[in-house]
Amino acid sequence: MTPPPKTETVKFETAVEKLEGIVRKLESGDLTLEESLKSFEEGIGLARVCEKLLQEAKGKVEQLIKKDAGEWKTEPL
Repeated sequence: MTPPPKTETVKFETAVEKLEGIVRKLESGDLTLEESLKSFEEGIGLARVCEKLLQEAKGKVEQLIKKDAGEWKTEPL
């Protein structure tokens, strides 16, 4: 089983591009069952990384919005 990439080392855009490539390969129907399963497993890992990165971004946005007195600065989550 291939471990999913760590979110610290992957940019969201890169993960989405890789995920889109996996979807194209799976939709082509040219992969063997074993290759399809391996690609699907990698895709699930990338989807989880994307979800985590989106949740982190959401938290940062929420922190910005919650600032009072018109101050706009981020705080660690």
